[in-house]
Amino acid sequence: MATSNDFDWNDIPLILALARSGSMSATGRQLGVDASTISRRIAAAEKALKLRLFIRDNTGYQLTDAGQVFVEHGEAVYGNVQSMLQASSQEADATAGPVNITSIDFLFDYWLLEHVPALHAQHPQLQLTLQAENQNLSFTRREADFALRLGKPSEDAALVMRKLGDLGFAVYGHAKFADTPRGCWGAQPWIAYDDTLAGTAEMQWLAAMEPQPRKVLKVNSLSTMVRACRAGVGMALLPCIMGQQEGLQRIGAGVEVQRDIWLLSHRDAGSIARFKSVSAWLSHLYAANEHLLCGAALNP
Repeated sequence: MATSNDFDWNDIPLILALARSGSMSATGRQLGVDASTISRRIAAAEKALKLRLFIRDNTGYQLTDAGQVFVEHGEAVYGNVQSMLQASSQEADATAGPVNITSIDFLFDYWLLEHVPALHAQHPQLQLTLQAENQNLSFTRREADFALRLGKPSEDAALVMRKLGDLGFAVYGHAKFADTPRGCWGAQPWIAYDDTLAGTAEMQWLAAMEPQPRKVLKVNSLSTMVRACRAGVGMALLPCIMGQQEGLQRIGAGVEVQRDIWLLSHRDAGSIARFKSVSAWLSHLYAANEHLLCGAALNP
């Protein structure tokens, strides 16, 4: 009895071609293989299968009964393989199917979401999943296909990492703080992150202020910080794109902190059309909105 280790599955199309043509030379011309190679491979296949597939008569090569059964099943197997390869190729070439993006939520809410309809108009078969979280999801388990991160992550051989650009942070607050001179900022009430986020660039900037400001409220989310700003609780360092859209008063003309936006993707994603399309979309969006994300075009 033959085993899968004895038989070379690459010989299936050769056997099928010889069964159709009945001629070694015709099969050789069709497959671009010389007749002696075909003869040798047929003999090896018959030895591995312990079956006589062909007999030769004066009209050429004819299938035996066992060969006829093999070809009937072989046609089905080979057809299924061809269908599998074609379907896989179409999937790789089609901008369709699921794409999972993970990011800090404000990048979705204040930047990407308004551009999703245009992406769907161009690629209506895309199925986006936006996962608002900053933890490291697994690319290999397909928990994420892309991730937007603030700051360069650690190296990972499975990932492609590239910097999209910068994200600007400026000081914002209620209109009652609008005329506060920079030299008096330290005397004002401030809204800060709680101690778990003390290592962020924003909080390090605040910690370096002289005199050390009064942190009248600590929070662990940007949305809470924005609402506290709007309520007049204090001043806060916010992403410029957030402060502008929330209608807060920008205090001071400068961008105080710049953080990197990095795009992470799996190394294999570059060969699949839907991932290439989404990667290009994200890059184009950053370039088109760079002045807003950096904060340079916003008025104080």
